[in-house]
Amino acid sequence: MELLRIESLTKVMKKRKILDNISLHVNSGEIVGFLGPNGAGKTTTIKMIMGLFTITSGKITVCGHDVVTDFESAMQNVGGIVENPDLYKRMTGKQNLEYFASMYSKDKIRNIDDVAGLVKMSARINDKVKTYSLGMRQRVGLAQALLHTPRLLVLDEPTNGLDPIGIKELRDLLKYLAKNAEAGVFISSHLLSEMELMCDRIYIIDEGVVIGEKTIEQVKDSAEEQIFSYSFVTSGSERVLEYLKGLDANCEQRNGGVTVVMKRSEIPEIIRTIIGMGIDIYAVNQAQRTLEQDFISMTTGTKTQIR
Repeated sequence: MELLRIESLTKVMKKRKILDNISLHVNSGEIVGFLGPNGAGKTTTIKMIMGLFTITSGKITVCGHDVVTDFESAMQNVGGIVENPDLYKRMTGKQNLEYFASMYSKDKIRNIDDVAGLVKMSARINDKVKTYSLGMRQRVGLAQALLHTPRLLVLDEPTNGLDPIGIKELRDLLKYLAKNAEAGVFISSHLLSEMELMCDRIYIIDEGVVIGEKTIEQVKDSAEEQIFSYSFVTSGSERVLEYLKGLDANCEQRNGGVTVVMKRSEIPEIIRTIIGMGIDIYAVNQAQRTLEQDFISMTTGTKTQIR
């Protein structure tokens, strides 16, 4: 079942086009990533889904309800975190959840202690919010979003402030909700690595334009052909550099080693050849991919320069 549909959505603010004719959808039981750098239009899109920004043109529907003409029905099906959770710091986490729960019909509200347990906040739920870390506030914000058993979760950078264990727990929770509660999740991030572990599909947005849609399987299948920067630490840097230049590779000596830009699939043969030349390899380090590099590699295949 389709839970969210965005059609030809455009947003203009102060004569500047923030979103330009974007379209996407989210189905029941799937987690869909919304990937883009800061300022790409992710939060603006999410605020429009939640009815916090007006629509310049286009249409957004949640469970078939138009967010403009049937706002109340649409929002009954949505739970969300937009930017940082907006909590009352002088109240406890539980008091915050009780306050937000009072806004919904009692027959839809989950047990607050159960929701606190879901987000791993049971031990601190009776402490005041002002004593919480950012990660704890994120957890209570997620609990708030889950209170009324929404069909669709809309989350804006929810891993902000979470440590690696917290990120994994969030990932497992969202997968559980999608699979067992048949919820749909629309989640924004600027981290491709996190989206790869969590999502079924991703939309890539840059400068207000959706420039690509891929399933995670497609992302993984294309990884071997993506371009990376590799650093070789060897016993013969000059000979390695000469060999790589003979392959017409983009390479240079740096910090006592050799750095080369190559497809991932080409590296094993290069390593075998270098070892066959009698040169010891002490380490091969793959540079951390930047989001910009992923955009280039995933959408155009253009080679990334050494940085």
